[in-house]
Amino acid sequence: MYFTQLKRRELITLLGTAAAWPFAARAQQQAMSTIGFVSSRAPAESAGVVEAFRRGLSETGFAEGQNLAVAFRWAEGHYDRLPALVAELINLRVAVLFAAGGPPSALAAKKATNTIPIVFSAVSDPVQLGLVPSLNRPGGNVTGMSLLNAELVAKSAQLLKETVPAAAVIALLVNPSGPSAEIYVTQAPTTARALGIQIPVLKASTEHDLDEAFAALRKLDAAGLVVPAEPFFDSQRERIAALAAQHAVPMISNLREYVMAGGLMSYGPSLPDSYRRAGIYVGRVLKGEKPADLPVMQPSKFDLVINTKTAETLGLKLPDRVLALADEVIE
Repeated sequence: MYFTQLKRRELITLLGTAAAWPFAARAQQQAMSTIGFVSSRAPAESAGVVEAFRRGLSETGFAEGQNLAVAFRWAEGHYDRLPALVAELINLRVAVLFAAGGPPSALAAKKATNTIPIVFSAVSDPVQLGLVPSLNRPGGNVTGMSLLNAELVAKSAQLLKETVPAAAVIALLVNPSGPSAEIYVTQAPTTARALGIQIPVLKASTEHDLDEAFAALRKLDAAGLVVPAEPFFDSQRERIAALAAQHAVPMISNLREYVMAGGLMSYGPSLPDSYRRAGIYVGRVLKGEKPADLPVMQPSKFDLVINTKTAETLGLKLPDRVLALADEVIE
């Protein structure tokens, strides 16, 4: 009888433990933090930066699917969709909002909440855009990574002028629906005076607009084109590079990805590194640090990348000085 009672107690204990397993698993899942990843770009062309973001998270001890869940939302170049996408993530009670794809996502997130921590990536002039009052002391619930794109536009125009010394007209492409467009347009006359050239502004916010903008280059007699880092343009980099080749126009951008797609030159920081460093900030916030205490990071290294095959196709002889400045030459 004693043996029977003992077996019965063991069986009850075993059944009780087994019954508790699903509840323990559910409790573990509930305890896993969820971050909201909202981007103005598209998922297919953002694979590289998403991987870089995950690397940043891993450097702080977080791995998606293990101790962290990530809810992705993509606007695919339609900035008007961002407020609804941010609202969806807020309703999921995410621990942190990661605003990817530049200013449009960051501004939509900031407008939606002043309590949920927000980390942004690849934003030009976050102070001028009103995201933070100061780079060193962002305050509030927002911080992230700046790309200093406005300053890079002037440097890009200078490099293009050196590459095409006879250029009297170098056009600037902007997206009128993007928050940074006004910054670029305002700066263009100052850059034009400094270089002794004309810098007409071309506008495009759709694929059709891009076709028309490149068609206008011939009428303007433009000898070059500056394409600043802008989420919609970045998502269309293959198309933009193809149009530049079709219209035989030397093009410089702020991101290496355009040169890999066939553009002539790029000058600027690494976009994947911006996402990696933003991922580190998200991890630090998840561990308890406040965005108000995390200074907005700025890039410390800028690379000049040149596609010599494109230069040859365009019939350009690259100046020795420009080649000597190049950090990477793609042949």
